[in-house]
Amino acid sequence: MNTQKTDEVSNGLWDRARMICISMMQGDAKRSRAERNFSMIQSVSHEDNVFKIYALNKLTADMLENEYGEDLRKSFQYAGADVGMKIEFTFDENAKLKIEKVVESSTPRPAEKNQIKNEQREAFISTMPLKDYYTFDEFVEGPSNSYVLAAAKGVAKQPGQKAMNPLFIHGGTGLGKTHIMQAIGNRIRQTNPKFAVCYLTAEVFLNEYVNAMTNGKIQSFRDRYRMIDVLLIDDIQFIAKNMQNFQEEFFNTFNALTNADKQIVITSDVAPKDLPGIEERLISRFEGGMLQEVESPGYETRLAILKKKSEGMDPPIHDSILKFIASNIKSHVRAMEGALSKVNIYANLDPKMILTDETLSNILKDFIEKEKSRKKITIDEVKNCVCRKYGVSMSQILSSERTQSIVTPRQLAMFISRKFTTRSLPEIAKQFDKSHATIIHGVKSIKNRMMVEPELKHTLEEILDELGCSMNDMVGD
Repeated sequence: MNTQKTDEVSNGLWDRARMICISMMQGDAKRSRAERNFSMIQSVSHEDNVFKIYALNKLTADMLENEYGEDLRKSFQYAGADVGMKIEFTFDENAKLKIEKVVESSTPRPAEKNQIKNEQREAFISTMPLKDYYTFDEFVEGPSNSYVLAAAKGVAKQPGQKAMNPLFIHGGTGLGKTHIMQAIGNRIRQTNPKFAVCYLTAEVFLNEYVNAMTNGKIQSFRDRYRMIDVLLIDDIQFIAKNMQNFQEEFFNTFNALTNADKQIVITSDVAPKDLPGIEERLISRFEGGMLQEVESPGYETRLAILKKKSEGMDPPIHDSILKFIASNIKSHVRAMEGALSKVNIYANLDPKMILTDETLSNILKDFIEKEKSRKKITIDEVKNCVCRKYGVSMSQILSSERTQSIVTPRQLAMFISRKFTTRSLPEIAKQFDKSHATIIHGVKSIKNRMMVEPELKHTLEEILDELGCSMNDMVGD
């Protein structure tokens, strides 16, 4: 970390500028990439009208400057920075990420071993810094995330327990996976100050491995990652298509940590079984602990999230504006936050502006059009369409009848509802009058059958065509 003072004012200005910058980007992919890249920023400082942004190293600082420099300079102005303030991307030579090895001339006694272990842990610096604001208290709980939140709190309370190691969290972009993961890390650091907690993205992990191989420092790389207590790896899907040697190294690191009862938490956009190009033995390890999915939040949860995010905004955001955003932007939390930040920008630029629904529609036109481009189908439409296709009644679909002629359309309707609507698992279960486990089993059954039954897949495509969508519109995992 840099040695200059990092005060609350600097952090507040950076947080506003960062959110403004992300909100002004077009498209989920760009916003998601920016979130990942900005997470590599270690700290910020503000001195003599120069705002310094500290990255992990010179390579990262140059990348941030080239890719986001101009956009961030504009965003700082919107965030209330002084006119003429300079933005500088840099890094700190003193913040090299390493573990100091303790060399002993003789075999240490047990008490000395513990002392050495603690010294090593204290020398450990996380590859990427955990953000203080990612806490369980700041995470808004709802039906779409209550199970994963409970699992995360369990891991944070008792890291390393077999039944929840690894904790594998999956779900679509912008639903809070990174927040939950870093909240685990922050809670563990709070309750176990001596624990070595390491957070990084899979992309950064891969880059460190390549650098270690190139520079002949692979043993140092192994020593670093196999002596920590908690490993938090974000966006594991980025290693899925990469080199065989890296998967081998990751597999060995994974085994070394879990065999020593060290906690691993992993996030991914998809479930382990759907990671492309990854070895079966790694998938087996990922599925050997606790799998949890984060789902798209319902209206009440979306509104609660927006209310929490708007706290302290100047000027204050009226409830009617929050309700407008919650009603019109449903795909994921990051899109809602981006829309909220954009509204806040316009409110600051013109404090006298009256933010009616019409005005908000114009300000958030790009967000709303993106939402409308996603074909929305309801569960009732799905059930009715499947009933017509198979010649069965709605009462049969909702019944407990187990004949194959009823089970297939019932499970197919569950599959389409799960994969092609934005409804949460609890909502789907309620619509079919079934348990969560029954819905999950039905979805999995159809997915497995489609791999060996071309006719079933063809029927699915016909039903989707009638509903006005296609296989390309699949959501979730």
